[in-house]
Amino acid sequence: HKMHWIWISLIWLCPVVVHSGKVLVLPVDGSHWVNMKVIIEELHSRGHQIFVVRQTDNWYITESSPFYTSINTDTESGFDEDFIKSFVTELLKIQREGKSVWTRIKLEMEQAQKVSEFHIKSAKGLEKTFESKELIQSMQDANYDLVLTDPALPMGVILAHYLKLPLVFNVRWTSHGEGHFAIAPSPLSYIPMTGTEMSDKMSFIQRVLNVMIFALNEYQIMWHILPYYEALFTKYFGSDLDYLSVFQTADLWLMRVDFVFEFPRPTMPNVIYMGGFQCKPAKPLPEDLEKYVQSSGEQGVIIMSLGTLIGDLPHDLAEVIAGTFAKLPQKVIWKYKGVRPANLGNNTLVVDWMPQNDLLGHPKIKLFVAHGGTNGIQEAIYHGVPILGLPLIFDQHDNLLRIEMRGAGKNIQISTMTEDTFLQGIQEVLTEPSYRMNMQRLSRLHRDQPMKPLDQAIWWIEFVMRNRGAAHLRTESYRLPWYTYHCVDVMLFLGGAMLVIFGVFAALLKCLWRLCLKNKKKQD
Repeated sequence: HKMHWIWISLIWLCPVVVHSGKVLVLPVDGSHWVNMKVIIEELHSRGHQIFVVRQTDNWYITESSPFYTSINTDTESGFDEDFIKSFVTELLKIQREGKSVWTRIKLEMEQAQKVSEFHIKSAKGLEKTFESKELIQSMQDANYDLVLTDPALPMGVILAHYLKLPLVFNVRWTSHGEGHFAIAPSPLSYIPMTGTEMSDKMSFIQRVLNVMIFALNEYQIMWHILPYYEALFTKYFGSDLDYLSVFQTADLWLMRVDFVFEFPRPTMPNVIYMGGFQCKPAKPLPEDLEKYVQSSGEQGVIIMSLGTLIGDLPHDLAEVIAGTFAKLPQKVIWKYKGVRPANLGNNTLVVDWMPQNDLLGHPKIKLFVAHGGTNGIQEAIYHGVPILGLPLIFDQHDNLLRIEMRGAGKNIQISTMTEDTFLQGIQEVLTEPSYRMNMQRLSRLHRDQPMKPLDQAIWWIEFVMRNRGAAHLRTESYRLPWYTYHCVDVMLFLGGAMLVIFGVFAALLKCLWRLCLKNKKKQD
């Protein structure tokens, strides 16, 4: 009897044994790889075998790693460093021309052209992958438990469907827009399109604009994405599935936001929110950096980073930033790889890289000057550091709008920024206590969860492994044509039925009227 209780105690004390799975990962490079790597390392620590598909134009994804085995392919993703950096530079150049209708049109035209170039390369890479019989056969023979991919690139999505493997997304964006729009109902009356810089409280004119931007987005998908994959889908999948529907077949959407950051909106059972999953308590800083931070005294430190894609800035803009920092009593740590401005102050430390999460968690950090990437915003929320936003490209304006709407930061338009406006913005966020108080409130809300976001993400990935998918959470809407999904056929049927009923009713009234007239004539 005593041994019986000892065995029960040992079972409770021992960790749950998880089946060691084989995970095929098809990542996206750049900042997307930074957060995918967090999941890979956590899966590896739990005993899973990870296999990462690398392409010839990868720049962050290393071939050698203790956490995964590389599968090198002779294909290009189209998402190479030169392509992305030239794209970013051109978008920034256009945006600095000022806010106008013409600037917006130029931005849309530039993005449409680059999107077309990217999808041409992507479709060719997919075709080359499918033609590599040896590669495909090796993937089929490997008996993977699931595919983990970032759907900002379509290769992992399409390959998983071809291999008939359970599919999990590490997602904020698909190749054709914000992730929710591909999977969940998205009423345009209160869900703003990316790029509109609008909140969930829209006026009539804003709703008109939102619908127009949605229509433009649908047009771009129709003409700048879908045509490049039609032949590929016809050849390998027949007529059963199309490019957009294949995304909806995913078993699980691990969404890199939460509703502390995102506006409330409809969602689906297979969407799991893991916003801030890459955040963790701050580790001690390197000795030299800690010494520099401590030297700031009571004034504290400002840190600035413009992310992984924007290492350089136009010279005049860099001088505006450097000149403003030189006027401050605070110490500044600026992550910047461009040519050092001549007016750089003695209080500013320029670095190629910095431990951003550890700095944000340091009590001396007073302000985060940021471009508005999702990773940086989530880390600022986690550590409760207010943001001065300098949105540049892509979704950054919309991301920082969400922070500004919650009173946790202030944004400055890069196209009109001067030393005076930049200095005024910094001083406002530093001296007005509400910014820090509101960000710390967001931090408390974000941390007040029954389970850490990363633990939740891993649990659901292992859930898909254990059950060979999560089809019971997935709607079958992707099998429906658009007119069935929106009940257009039902509306036409009901409208037709009503017309028939009204027609019959009108005919009866007409007959009764004639009969009454006939009887009246007889009486006369």
